[in-house]
Amino acid sequence: MLRIVLLVFVVVAIIFVAPRLFPGARAVAPGPGSTAPEFTLPSQEGASVSLKDYRGSWVVLYFYPKDQTPGCTREAHNFQVDQSKYAERHAVVLGVSVDSVASHKKFCAKEGLNFKLLADTNGKVSKAYGSLTNLGVVKFAARHTFLIDPSGKVTKAYTSVDPVRHSEEVLVALDQLRKQ
Repeated sequence: MLRIVLLVFVVVAIIFVAPRLFPGARAVAPGPGSTAPEFTLPSQEGASVSLKDYRGSWVVLYFYPKDQTPGCTREAHNFQVDQSKYAERHAVVLGVSVDSVASHKKFCAKEGLNFKLLADTNGKVSKAYGSLTNLGVVKFAARHTFLIDPSGKVTKAYTSVDPVRHSEEVLVALDQLRKQ
């Protein structure tokens, strides 16, 4: 039992503390006004999804560390509950992690998610968005979100995210940005 507790502690330390100790382990995120890096990744259905597919719509591109973990599940549930609100705002939510298509498929089925989760298994897209935490033997996406306008520009970047209230926060920002 003590070994399990110690193992959990070490994993938590790696995920949450190590990125702060090694700031060079993550690239710089694109800021507001910059062109959003293009990408094509497979979704949980196995179909390819490209950012360019969503020109003309707002895109909420959120990066998260791991399928089926408490914070990531909570964040995904909140985005799922708010899907109709995003549709009203002509916005689509796309989740990205370094997990596989199979992992995303299982996560969506278990949690009742119907928006797209994209598998960035080599971490290239996460890196392009400054969201890849690379600790050598362990790579994962940091919890970041980018609001991308209909023309493909980043309008807002969140690099400190509270998964409990994040979807609500993004909806408020969308409303403000759409008025401008």
